[in-house]
Amino acid sequence: MKFKVILASVKTDITDTVVEAAKAAGATGATIIPARGTGMREAKTFFGLSLEAPTDIVMLLLEEHIVRQVLAAISAAGKFDQPGTGIAFVLPVESVVGLESQLERFKQEVREQYF
Repeated sequence: MKFKVILASVKTDITDTVVEAAKAAGATGATIIPARGTGMREAKTFFGLSLEAPTDIVMLLLEEHIVRQVLAAISAAGKFDQPGTGIAFVLPVESVVGLESQLERFKQEVREQYF
């Protein structure tokens, strides 16, 4: 099996919405990493304290064949077509360990579905 990873940077108030959309599109789970970032515009400050909105990185390890549909789903759910809402990108994955139990369950589900 070939895998890819989607990394999506989103504001924390829409993290759950993005993850739910990814799952509805076929993702089996996600890892949420708290983050902070900088964009094209300077963050607003108040007495020297940054007022940046909190950000999460949503990491999705996916089988290659469902990457496009999951990416489209999180883009729509996160409203990535609007400025400042988030970004997502896809990276290839060379090797994966730790998914043996999930792969075995997936094979069993396929056998039950088709045989």
